[in-house]
Amino acid sequence: MSTENLLQSPEPQGGERLGAGQPTRKPRVAVVFGGRSSEHGISVVTAGAVLRAIDRTAYDVLPIGITVDGRWALTADSPERMAISDRRTPSVEELTESEDGVVALSVDPGNREVVYSEPGAVPKALGEVDVVFPVLHGPYGEDGTLQGLLELSGVPYVGSGVLASAVGQDKEYMKRVFVSFGLPVGPYEVIRPRDWENDPAACRRRITDFAGEHGWPLFVKPARAGSSIGITKVSDPAGLDEAIEEARRHDPKILVEALLRGREIECGVLEFEDGPRASVPAEIPPVQAHDFYDFEAKYIDSAAGIVPAPLTEEQTAEVRRLAVAAFEACACEGLVRADFFLTEDGSFVINEINTMPGFTPISMYPRMWQESGVDYPELVDRLIQAALRRTTGLR
Repeated sequence: MSTENLLQSPEPQGGERLGAGQPTRKPRVAVVFGGRSSEHGISVVTAGAVLRAIDRTAYDVLPIGITVDGRWALTADSPERMAISDRRTPSVEELTESEDGVVALSVDPGNREVVYSEPGAVPKALGEVDVVFPVLHGPYGEDGTLQGLLELSGVPYVGSGVLASAVGQDKEYMKRVFVSFGLPVGPYEVIRPRDWENDPAACRRRITDFAGEHGWPLFVKPARAGSSIGITKVSDPAGLDEAIEEARRHDPKILVEALLRGREIECGVLEFEDGPRASVPAEIPPVQAHDFYDFEAKYIDSAAGIVPAPLTEEQTAEVRRLAVAAFEACACEGLVRADFFLTEDGSFVINEINTMPGFTPISMYPRMWQESGVDYPELVDRLIQAALRRTTGLR
């Protein structure tokens, strides 16, 4: 679709009533994707799947991409160009038709107008947006920053609010919240930026003491990143510095976690009219040719999880209970994927939640809900409807 076509404001059509004496029109959904994080490419893939699934008879759609340098751009509505190809992920830059055009939301809560501007040209109104579907992963999108902008703009949006998004992005504070609500977490150590910059030797000692208590190997990871990017499995002290620097390439704060021996179990949570419900759980089996369930295994080699997980009825009920409890503990909204370990002693330990989990057709979250009776198009529709029911502001 050309930029010129995208710049045409949609004509009112059957759907939402705008007001007395006005014609009805379909709710308008802005799908926002890409972003400045290391998960930019996966966000584009996710957006392609969402754009393909949205019911165009029920909604008008405006795709907005955020480039790797942070520019909001008008993109083509071309889901077929937004897929992994030749083992590489796409980018927003490949979907834009103007290198200079910028999209902006109004920060006036009474005005949901979206404006497109190019240097030397008169800004063009793209019409109002009724709801934003942000499918960004990682910092500057999933961490509460975009959610804060949307709150200021007064535009309803899919997913969790500012606080829950921030907590869900920062693995340290996420674990602190879990502990405060009585949810079981595994052993971990935090290395803050100032710690490493001022006294790396002391940091190494802390980590080796931690390993002395809990054993090797350890996992060194960015505290505020996702998609298993920047994670290293470290088997001895000799590998620590390289692992720390790799994690710090993605986030100056790092998390060190002990190995939990057991099975990896995931569970999806979705907000219904009467509250959050949990899906059937899934299991991530050991991945051949990969040391752990890393980025390559998840997205490039498409390692398959087992849905539903082969658990007893009691185990299934418990992990579903814990998933909803984690959702509620962090004050989440819309959707969450909760990741657990089922340890060798038969107990569940929560590893983390994702407030905007992988949402590609092969991702575990949609697969779990498919098995639970909610297919991908219905899942997308439920999330949009949940956002439309809410208003912005404190709640």
